[in-house]
Amino acid sequence: MTKLSSNIHSVFKLQSEQKWVNKASSAKQRIDKLQRLKQVIESRKEDVIQALHVDLRRDAETAEAELLIIYGEIEHCVQELANWMAPVEVDPTPLVDSRARIITEGRGIVLLFSPWNFPFALLFAPLVSIVAAGNCAMIKPNELAPNISTLAADIIREVFDEKDVAAFEGGVALANEMLKLPIDHVFFTGSPAVGKIIMTAAAKHLASVTLELGGKNPVIVDRTADLQSAAEKIAVMRNINHGQVCLCPENIWVPQEMASEFMAIVQGTFQSLYYKDGKLNPEVNGKMIDERNFDRVKSYIDDAREKGANIVFGGQADTELRSIHPTIMTNVPTNAKIMGEETFGPILNIFTYNHVDEAVLGIQQQPKPLALYIFTKDDDFIEMILSKTSSGGVTVNDCAVHFNVPALPFGGVNGSGMGAYHGKHGFTELSHQRSVLVM
Repeated sequence: MTKLSSNIHSVFKLQSEQKWVNKASSAKQRIDKLQRLKQVIESRKEDVIQALHVDLRRDAETAEAELLIIYGEIEHCVQELANWMAPVEVDPTPLVDSRARIITEGRGIVLLFSPWNFPFALLFAPLVSIVAAGNCAMIKPNELAPNISTLAADIIREVFDEKDVAAFEGGVALANEMLKLPIDHVFFTGSPAVGKIIMTAAAKHLASVTLELGGKNPVIVDRTADLQSAAEKIAVMRNINHGQVCLCPENIWVPQEMASEFMAIVQGTFQSLYYKDGKLNPEVNGKMIDERNFDRVKSYIDDAREKGANIVFGGQADTELRSIHPTIMTNVPTNAKIMGEETFGPILNIFTYNHVDEAVLGIQQQPKPLALYIFTKDDDFIEMILSKTSSGGVTVNDCAVHFNVPALPFGGVNGSGMGAYHGKHGFTELSHQRSVLVM
């Protein structure tokens, strides 16, 4: 057994005993841990901003947004945790002279694997739910964001005793070793392909899972929509974090007669925000996380072009900056590689429709996405689209904003994930609902 493997098993043994202590912990004890976590993260703010810039060329404003996500989760939990933990009395019918209630208890030991695209927020936001629900956690930050990985591990070690929460740095071999443990729950954010591996490993222990995956998030622009606003919002969201966001819009459906104007606005937005003197501006434009993903996204453009797609704007790949230019494509054939995989890069595929049923059919023929975006001023149009489609979540007249509402569950469906978190939904996801009947 290697030293790392020995350490993992040693911590697992500690947490196997501690999980019973955490299960019985009070709301105040859990809140104290969360407030301490917020305090330490706040004290390392500049370190976080710097690490995100080095790993992802993230600008300071976007980096701070990651911190705000975590603060919001903690503050919401602090306010509501006591209420969430309270037993729920239920009617014991058909039994008489009895009492029935539902109590929540921690699942036990949770493995948490964070993604590389938002390596700080999507590590600590789920951790808030894990701690709030009274669990222990064994965490692997993502190795593709090495500076954040080291910083996150340092913060965890400063805030928590390893018997409560422990961090381990490493790659795939480490993840595989951790998945061999007979843990109680796995929380994974990443690709559907890896999600299947996680689910298979968890099944060996009958562990429950939360899988936050992705998909080719579609957009339907209605004829009543404010086209200027819609195009600008879609363009901005497509290039946040250089398109490496699971909630980025990707396949855009626009009425045939509005398509030219729509693409002109998107192109103008790209040029005004991400270019300086006609050149891609690295100060405001991110980069692909590594060379492999740079080559992957570049190959989507090359393949689509070879198969007949029209590159309306962009399409260039800057090897030195490790950046893909914001790209607009039309006439993308169904056999293009980009049609079968989540792009995770700054490419918009534009499709047109004469009747909205064409757009609905196109969406129905794709796996269920993590998000769907609708731009319209017609409430009946919203309800019609909702009734004919399925997705993890929906934002109307903007992109991804539903993620920011703690009262809404955030998660996917089928290929885009299973389970949900944020606020009470995260507490519930990381808890077991236990039935108790007293005769």
